[in-house]
Amino acid sequence: MFLGVFCLLVVCVSAGDKKNGSVLRLKDVPAAEAFIDSEEVTVIGFFETEAARGYKEFLDAVKQMDKLPVALCSEKEVWAKYGISSDTISIFRKADLHQEHLKLSEAKKIDGDGLARFMTMNNIQYVTEYNQASAVGLFQSAVKVHLLLLSDRGRSDSDPLQQLFRDLAPKYTSKMLFVLVNGREKSNTRVLEYFGLKSRDLPRIGVYDGVSDKKWLMPAGEISTERVQNFCDSFLTGELQKQKEQESPEDKTEL
Repeated sequence: MFLGVFCLLVVCVSAGDKKNGSVLRLKDVPAAEAFIDSEEVTVIGFFETEAARGYKEFLDAVKQMDKLPVALCSEKEVWAKYGISSDTISIFRKADLHQEHLKLSEAKKIDGDGLARFMTMNNIQYVTEYNQASAVGLFQSAVKVHLLLLSDRGRSDSDPLQQLFRDLAPKYTSKMLFVLVNGREKSNTRVLEYFGLKSRDLPRIGVYDGVSDKKWLMPAGEISTERVQNFCDSFLTGELQKQKEQESPEDKTEL
């Protein structure tokens, strides 16, 4: 109970601080653990001093990240906890249990816009909307299997389907990344074509395996929790791969 309340307070303070032009500062390991556990994705700027290279640019980038919880930490005990040895910007994700570290000493160029792009690209949540920025983080993740909800977000069934997706996603942590593809976006036309779909066919559920570069569509019909879960499980157990594919072989294609 106490930890839950503390996590909530951390998030509220973080949001408030960002609006006031400052960022939450983490003073010890328990505070850092609570902060990281408070959201699906969190960012910590590990800077030894305010004079450090990239510090001001980091604060500039933070102003652009309205919904992403961000904190600062100069406490070496916390640095040791997360394997930080020099000024670093770190992103902590629950969806694939990943930590992405940007060592500022190794960066050739540092500016606020560039750091904001770094945080945006790596903002991979339990359910991530597919776009040009998020695609980078999705394909760089060690989790190469993507479960896609290809949906026309203008339809009335869109929100319930997204909620179904969000409810299931945590069960497949580090096994699958759940991705929302808005079929109304022209930039996503290629994704629909890759799955052999048109906007009139939506909503549909598909799985993409980045290792084999193969795809599967869940048979058309009701999109229910049970059907989606069975579809996921059949892929993870290998049953889906064993089924005879009805489509002809195709050249390797990236989304």
